[in-house]
Amino acid sequence: MQKVHLTDVILRDAHQSLIATRMQTSDMLPACKMLDEIGYWSLECWGGATFDACLRFLKEDPWERLHKLKAALPNTRLQMLLRGQNLLGYRHYSDDVIRAFIAKAAENGMDVFRIFDALNDIRNLTTAIEATKLAGKHAQGTICYTTSPVHNIDVFVELGKSLANLGCDSIAIKDMAGLLTPYATSELVKALKDTVDLPLHLHSHSTSGLAEMCQIKAIEAGCEHIDTALSSWAGGTSHPPTESLVTALKGTVHDTGLDLEKLKEVNEYFAKVRKKYHRYESEFTGIDTQVHVFQVPGGMISNLANQLKERNALDRIGEVYKEIPLVRKDLGYPPLVTPTSQIVGTQAVLNVLTGKRYETITNEVKRYLQGGYGKAPAAVDNDLKKHAIGKEDVIDCRPADLLKPEFENLRQEIGALALNDEDVLSFAMFPEVGKQFLEQRLQGILVPEPLEMEVKLTDNSTAPTEFNVALHGESYHVKVTGAGPKNQTLRHFYFMVDGVPEEIVVETLDEMVLEGGIQGAVKNKISSKRAKPRGKGDVVVSMPCNVIDVLVKVGQEVVEGQPLLITEAMKMETEITAQINGLVKAIHIVKGEPANPDEVLIEIV
Repeated sequence: MQKVHLTDVILRDAHQSLIATRMQTSDMLPACKMLDEIGYWSLECWGGATFDACLRFLKEDPWERLHKLKAALPNTRLQMLLRGQNLLGYRHYSDDVIRAFIAKAAENGMDVFRIFDALNDIRNLTTAIEATKLAGKHAQGTICYTTSPVHNIDVFVELGKSLANLGCDSIAIKDMAGLLTPYATSELVKALKDTVDLPLHLHSHSTSGLAEMCQIKAIEAGCEHIDTALSSWAGGTSHPPTESLVTALKGTVHDTGLDLEKLKEVNEYFAKVRKKYHRYESEFTGIDTQVHVFQVPGGMISNLANQLKERNALDRIGEVYKEIPLVRKDLGYPPLVTPTSQIVGTQAVLNVLTGKRYETITNEVKRYLQGGYGKAPAAVDNDLKKHAIGKEDVIDCRPADLLKPEFENLRQEIGALALNDEDVLSFAMFPEVGKQFLEQRLQGILVPEPLEMEVKLTDNSTAPTEFNVALHGESYHVKVTGAGPKNQTLRHFYFMVDGVPEEIVVETLDEMVLEGGIQGAVKNKISSKRAKPRGKGDVVVSMPCNVIDVLVKVGQEVVEGQPLLITEAMKMETEITAQINGLVKAIHIVKGEPANPDEVLIEIV
């Protein structure tokens, strides 16, 4: 029986779970002196969606964030979440990129690397663990916990043994969906402790309402490390509160030794900070006991809700919940964690909204079925596999073995925009978003997504920032929350539409000024409505998305099934194909534009 050590996730997973990863570095740094005096085993502050959010929304350099946090927290280990061969992105990277990323993260201040693979495929963890050890840092191997007909204690114990054999310094049980129950936790921890001589960490979200009980049973079974979140950012899809566990263990053999008064002081600071981000609060981040039925992780729930709300189909979220386990079964029961949670969730939404299962299949589902993400835990549905990939070759080896070294090619591709290797790696993780960030930095126009704003017109009068809009018989409640910098004629505007954060790109009008332009934005959005489909040759999408590539030109001959567009929704790509043979008569969309269902994007005759 021994002291329990805490890792606080206040600087990463807490705000990722509750406010879409929007906390700015400027709100973290003032608390660092207080956090550094607490005595945490580590502070999780990087990885997951933080990289994407920094570049895309906050217009911050994530490497600079890490460097600043390390300087402000000299006495506390910094910890990150790393997706194995995926690093922080959604594809597998070559081994030279893995090694370069981990070396640079260590150089900039990262101490503990929690390394996981969405499929628990040990082959996808090997390079990252080796690189972490080479950098002299703590390699924490991770077991992604889930339940299914093919997942049991023996499977997880074998994975734990494999992680130990790779040289991991500790093992984390990652319960990303809050699926653990108290007695299952006790059984799993005991089995691992009996087999593997390494410290165990428990990471469990509060989504189902059982996480606190699971923590106590884990501690009683020998788990020495627990993840928590300061209470102002705890509960629901986040984690159990730090102060509560400290209080529960006080005076026992497991006493954390942490000072509740110091915790109270820093929590009061973060309670005030949370109020600044109220626009990102969601009604879908509370306790949801359905997680044990549908196995939907908390962060995934809010994404699904936003997608359905954009389609005016939020009332169908129950159908999506029921579809997710069916898609998961068809794909061989992958644990639902990034990126497999997005892969399964997006496909489930498509199945429900199109009214026909697998009529539209995302590129990521195709890649998954081909073996591009690794080995599925169980056999996939053979009919679906044939439908998705046809006669294409299946990948049986470690997917990264098929990748050539790419770091130098990435460096050449981004060119002078990259000032150092860190910039090259940012571009590698998120090519479009990373390149845009580096371009805006060069131009000196990096402006974060505003939390609130006031809209001024050219006559210095103030336009309303909250109003109702009637459009095509539908009424929407709109609140203006921000506007990005003017870049020639294009502007980014930020809204809350019926409580959901939205971003649109519009062409500005002469009467608008830099601080606002909502009237022009709404006018332009309404006037850009495309025609509704009337014939078989009218190409549409099944859900709101962004078009990231147009693959055909006007006048081009196409055949049925030929890819025409590549779209992105929920960070998943989908090919939109021709429904008939014919000639491309017109294209009503360009790369980078948003698209909505029931709008003709391409006409084929």
